[in-house]
Amino acid sequence: MLLIAKITVLAIALLHLYILILEMFLWDKPAGKKAFGHQDEFAKLTKVLAANQGLYNGFLSAGLFWSLVSVNFVSLAYFFLGCIAIAGIFGAITASKKILFFQTVPALIAIFFITVSGA
Repeated sequence: MLLIAKITVLAIALLHLYILILEMFLWDKPAGKKAFGHQDEFAKLTKVLAANQGLYNGFLSAGLFWSLVSVNFVSLAYFFLGCIAIAGIFGAITASKKILFFQTVPALIAIFFITVSGA
């Protein structure tokens, strides 16, 4: 079960690395506009804000990668997954309901697998 937990954490780390790329580098490109459903004008006006968000997603990703190589896997993973879950709830309330399913639900699933693994 610990292997499943670590694979889930790895998948979430990769997801947040992908979000970093979308927000920091592709926000005003076709891939970014399609992923987030915004138009050219909005993308131009919010590019710097999106890059800032992307950087934070990168920190979350880095924390999850760190947890995977640390002897403190459980503590670090719980912390960063908890941050992701809370950010997802806030994002669902303030920006888009789909954030709940792309951030919070996967984080809670990973927390579940870590917990039942008994690590």
